[in-house]
Amino acid sequence: MATPAYHPEPSHVAEGDLPTALPPICILAGGKGTRLGEVAGGVPKPLAEVAGEPFLVHQFRLLAACGANHVVLCVGHRGEMIEKTIGHERFGITVEYSYDSPGLDGTLGAVRRALALLGERFLVLYGDTYLPMDYQAADAAWRASSKPALMTVFRNEGRWDESNVVFCDGVVVKYDKSHRTADMAWIDYGFGGFTASTLDLVDAAETDLAGLQTLLADRGLLCGFEAAERFHEIGTPEALRETDEFLRQLRESKLG
Repeated sequence: MATPAYHPEPSHVAEGDLPTALPPICILAGGKGTRLGEVAGGVPKPLAEVAGEPFLVHQFRLLAACGANHVVLCVGHRGEMIEKTIGHERFGITVEYSYDSPGLDGTLGAVRRALALLGERFLVLYGDTYLPMDYQAADAAWRASSKPALMTVFRNEGRWDESNVVFCDGVVVKYDKSHRTADMAWIDYGFGGFTASTLDLVDAAETDLAGLQTLLADRGLLCGFEAAERFHEIGTPEALRETDEFLRQLRESKLG
């Protein structure tokens, strides 16, 4: 069953009700944002202005409310600008940085490069997505499953993008972004978790995180957690405008 919609804010969390700390979170923020073009205003995609603030600030605010206390930002294109803007602490979260090689590492390569900062068990999300979900519940479900990796999924039915996941009884039994089948009703939500040892299961030449996740699903090693609410992202000008409107409305509802 999907979890309820989840929109916490740090200022709305009572002092005695702070959530349990999440594992370290790796945010993949190395993309160039070429599809955004001039809409990004000359800054890296994760710093594009959304609802009056750099997009990463919205991400950090949400993560802080959900119990994050350590984030590793994997950066590449104009990474120094991201580090200068976000700094090394935001909303009580300690922030460290891992820089891509000059040739860029790909999503899995970026995680490999950051592994020394992440430890044995960590979470991963993308620097251009806002995911209104219960991160604590996802982490708890992963722990309870005893599986080495986690993928959060959303029952998409082809609505927001092409569905790419078969999900059953808390397990992702199939994941494939290239060869989609009729039984794929869910989509990768963009938030997952890994133990460090899982990275050794694929060839060192594999640079795409999706390649590792496909293998994990094929081997029955991928815990699944279903999110209730659609994801929001800023990958295109249209998506950025929609996310801007969503975050403005969310802020107004909380102030009201």
